[in-house]
Amino acid sequence: MKEKFKQPESAIRLLFGAFTLLCLLAALLAAACGQGELFAGVGRICTQSGQTVKSFFDASYGGVAGTFLNAALVCAVCLGIYCLPGSKPDGVSVLAFFLTAGFCFWGTTILNIWFSFAGVALFCAVKKKSPGSMANAFLFSTGLAPLITEMLFRYPGEAWHGFTALGFVLALAVGVFIGLVFPAALTHSPKMHKGYDLYNAAVPIGLTAFFLRALLYKVFTPAPPETQSVGLADGFELVSFLFCGVVFGLAILCGLLLGGGRKYPKLLRSTGYNADFGAEFSPAAGILNFGVYGVFIVLYYCAVGAVWNAATLGCVFCMVCCCFKGSHPLNVFPIMLGYAAANCIAEWICGLTGAEFSMALDAQAIVIGVCFANGLSPVAGEYGWFAGVLFGMAHYTLVTCVPLLHGAFCLYNGGFTAAFCCFLFVPVLETFCKTKAERKRLNTSSYEKS
Repeated sequence: MKEKFKQPESAIRLLFGAFTLLCLLAALLAAACGQGELFAGVGRICTQSGQTVKSFFDASYGGVAGTFLNAALVCAVCLGIYCLPGSKPDGVSVLAFFLTAGFCFWGTTILNIWFSFAGVALFCAVKKKSPGSMANAFLFSTGLAPLITEMLFRYPGEAWHGFTALGFVLALAVGVFIGLVFPAALTHSPKMHKGYDLYNAAVPIGLTAFFLRALLYKVFTPAPPETQSVGLADGFELVSFLFCGVVFGLAILCGLLLGGGRKYPKLLRSTGYNADFGAEFSPAAGILNFGVYGVFIVLYYCAVGAVWNAATLGCVFCMVCCCFKGSHPLNVFPIMLGYAAANCIAEWICGLTGAEFSMALDAQAIVIGVCFANGLSPVAGEYGWFAGVLFGMAHYTLVTCVPLLHGAFCLYNGGFTAAFCCFLFVPVLETFCKTKAERKRLNTSSYEKS
């Protein structure tokens, strides 16, 4: 087993397989305990609106059993893609897999993934690329899965019309458009944010969502249907804590047994900028970071009083997905402090003006927002904790406004918001500030001269 884990590709596939199996076991146990029907729950998830954040744990959706089965099925498909010839999973693949897995709890279904997959497959055929080499693009293309569901069951009106031939054609057309445009734009995304947004795919997905929202709901129809947020009363603490405890506990144990603890202190000192922890340190250290960082996220959500519905549980995995690509507790903590600082300032000003304060740290939109703000961790790593705090505050300010651009159809809203923070403030940092490495070189040079 240790020999397999020495190769990043094998270790990553085994990590994916283990998580898929745990989701399946959770689904079977939940069904046995009467926490929802398996297949009927998946059916309800697939045929209801995913335009915005929905808690799939609710009995009117999938129930706990149906939600975990949906996650297991989607993860199994994703694992299959990473086993295709030509696929070489790396840190970006870990990000893509667990980001997709997280959204299986509130946006991505085993039905709506296939339409954008068809578009990426067509891209592969046109460009003569093997599907395995485009595995990451397949998974990232699901960032507009809620829009596919809308095309399939509701568009062009507001009434839910169910499955029709026209809906199928519209969903396929939109999926093919996404699949053809997104992979081409993805390669240029790092140039836009200069590598400081770990959710690299959020830029082309967000811009594609912006275009399609304008085309479909401004040019062709008046406006998208109104969105509804997850209710805060539907908490499932026991289910969430048990699942996270098993997943992250096993990851920590596995990482330690495989020797990841020896290199983990070095990983914690990494800036996270253009990083791949599995290749740079070891797959075992990356898996250990997966577990430790996951526990860190769970403790943060407990500290702020987040309600543990399906969306919050999904956020944990949407956040921990960066564990191989640049995020760890030390470079994410300043971002969280930025959210807390912005929250205190906003609450104080609202108290002075008498305005209603709706952006508390335990509000669902802010819980989801801080999840994707962790994509800015390279900023804190490169420029220091104070820059991380400021970027966290900027993200807090923007995250609830960006959905106006894409009509809440883009699952990667928080990553898209992080990109906006980079567009605006990274040039400011580069103009007025120096990275930690540059400051160290200057101090060393000054010391040698003296």
